[in-house]
Amino acid sequence: MSNPSIPPSQTPGKDGAKPMRQRLAPKPDPVSQPAHSSQLLNLPNTLTALRIVLVLPFGILLFGYGESQSARSIAAILFAIASVTDFLDGAIARKMNLVTNFGKIADPIADKALTGVALIGLSYQHELAWWITIVILGREIGVTLLRFWVIRHGVIAASRGGKLKTVFQILAIFLYLLPLSGAWDVVAQAAMGITVILALVTGVDYLIRALKLRNSKRPAKSV
Repeated sequence: MSNPSIPPSQTPGKDGAKPMRQRLAPKPDPVSQPAHSSQLLNLPNTLTALRIVLVLPFGILLFGYGESQSARSIAAILFAIASVTDFLDGAIARKMNLVTNFGKIADPIADKALTGVALIGLSYQHELAWWITIVILGREIGVTLLRFWVIRHGVIAASRGGKLKTVFQILAIFLYLLPLSGAWDVVAQAAMGITVILALVTGVDYLIRALKLRNSKRPAKSV
């Protein structure tokens, strides 16, 4: 005789198997679940925080001791370390499902802070034209604003051109920071020139994609 206290849909089978309703119930998607507070202390967020912390000594070396070759070399090393964390934190967060709201906000802030201090510092030291700094930073701020503009409609993923721009940008800034001369100056200038071109082209591409995303999500007008 079946136990009346147990609903029929939850009564275990003769072989001990789970009821059909329980077996077919979809498992929760961990990606769609809200980030738990304990997830804040993870490796990707630690790398992002490290990048933010490195901005301060990097800026002090560049602005305060920019004419010293040893200080510039240390600044270049700090910039390289911070740039490596930029590549690692996002990759680790996606691979290990450690994406948090803190990371989504802090990561772009850390990127813009590091790039901004580097470009402004180089222009302050009269080694990089101010218009180049304005163009690159203007593009960075513009793309960030575009992403916030369409955040209710979707996410604008980084394009291949945008990733390529980031690579050339890091390379160019790193070469400018090092106390090099001769042929290396030409390489640094060429890398920075490519960065400016890619910044403009990808900036226009992001604008077009943002407009398309907004228009595609608009409700149809009733006739």
